Amino acid sequence: MARRRERTPRPPRMSRRTGALVALTAAVVVLYALLVSLQTVLSGTPLPLSFLLGAAVCGAPLLVPSRPRTAIVVFTAGAFLLPLLVEPARAIHSPWPWSVPALLAFVLLVGVMSFVQGARLGGLTLVIGALTSLTAPLLRPDMVATPASSGSATANLIVTTSVAAAMLLIAVLAAGRVRVAAELTREKEHSALEESRRALVEERTRIARELHDVVAHSMSVIQVQASTARYRITGLDAEAAAEFDDIAATARTSLTEMRRMLGVLRTEDQHAELAPQQGLDDVPALVDTIRRAGVEVGLVLEGMEAASAAGPGVQIAAFRIVQEALSNAVRHAPGARVTVRLHADADALHIRVHNAAPPQATESPSGGYGLRGMRERAELLGGSLAAGPSDDGGWTVEAALPLSATAAPPTPTASAEDKENP
Repeated sequence: MARRRERTPRPPRMSRRTGALVALTAAVVVLYALLVSLQTVLSGTPLPLSFLLGAAVCGAPLLVPSRPRTAIVVFTAGAFLLPLLVEPARAIHSPWPWSVPALLAFVLLVGVMSFVQGARLGGLTLVIGALTSLTAPLLRPDMVATPASSGSATANLIVTTSVAAAMLLIAVLAAGRVRVAAELTREKEHSALEESRRALVEERTRIARELHDVVAHSMSVIQVQASTARYRITGLDAEAAAEFDDIAATARTSLTEMRRMLGVLRTEDQHAELAPQQGLDDVPALVDTIRRAGVEVGLVLEGMEAASAAGPGVQIAAFRIVQEALSNAVRHAPGARVTVRLHADADALHIRVHNAAPPQATESPSGGYGLRGMRERAELLGGSLAAGPSDDGGWTVEAALPLSATAAPPTPTASAEDKENP
C-alpha cells in the first residue's frame, strides 16, 4: 500500500491575545515617550518625576489583564500628582490638568479595563479618574487664577471625561460582540462534533445490522440442516438425532438473542431493509450511477472469479468501501477523474480507489468519519485499509480484505488520522 505523505508543518499563527498585547505594549511605549518629553519641556516637571509618574500613568493598562485594581490605584496616583508638579509660567500654553499624552493614556486605560474586565470596572475607572482630575484646580488655584485659564481647565476636564466615556461605551459594545462571536463559534464546533458522532454511530449501527443479516443467514442454514438431519440421513441413531436437535435448538436461541440485540440498535425511525445487501456484482452498477452524475470513472476488475466465492461479509464490506471512497472523491475532488480497481488473488481482495488532483483546491477528507467507518469494516474482517494523498496531488484509498473466513479480526484501534480528528 502507498505510504501516506507527511504534511509539512505550518508555522504557528500568532494568537489574537498575543497580538493585542503587542499592540497595547507599543501604544504604551509611544505614550510614555511623549508624556515624559512634553511634561518635562512644557510643564516644567522635574525629569526623574516625569519618568516615575509617566510610567505609572502609561503603564497602568498593562496591569489590567492580571491586576485590574492595582492598575486603577497606580494610575490614580500618577494622574493625581502630575498636574500638581507643574510650573505655571511654563505650563500656561499647554493643556492642564490633563496633558494630551495623559488624556490618551486615561482613555486607553478605560477602554482596556472595560473590554477585558467588564463595564463595572471600566465605569469605576472613569469615575475615579474624573474625580481625581477635579482635585487639581482645588490644590493649585494659581493655575486657574485668570478667567482664561479657568475656562481652559474646565474645557480640558469636559473633553477628557467625554472622550473616556465614549471609549467606555465602544469597549463595552466591542466586548459584547466578541463574546457573542465566541459563543457562536463554540456552538458551531459543538454542533459539528455532535453531527460527526451521530454519523459515526449510524455507520456502526448499519455495520451491526449487516453483520446480523450475514450471521443470521448462516445460523438459519445451520438450524434447518440440524432440524432435518433425522429425515435426510438414513440410518441415523437416536443419540446422533438428539445431538442434531440440540444444535438446532442452540441455533434458534442464538437467532432470538441476535434479534433482541438488533432491536436495541434500531431507533424508531429505522426499519428493516428488505432489499438484498449489495456485493461485488453491484459495483459496476454503482460506478455507472456515478458516471451518470457527470463524473469520469474508470473501473478495472481482475481475478474476480476467485472473489465470487467470498462470504457475504466480504462482499458487503467491499461494496461499502468502494461506495464511500467514490462519495468522498465526488465530494472533495469535484471534476477529477476517479479510477476504481478490484483485484482478487488466492488470499485477498485488493481494492484501490484513486482520484486525480481536482481542478480547484478543496478540503482534504483526511480523518473523516467515513474513512473511520471503512477502516472498521476492513478490520472486522481481519483486513486493512489505508487512505491518504498521492504523489500526483490526488487521494488514494487502498484496502485488502481476506477471502478466507479463518482470519481472526484484530481489535479496532484508532489510527493517526483519527487521533488528529477526535
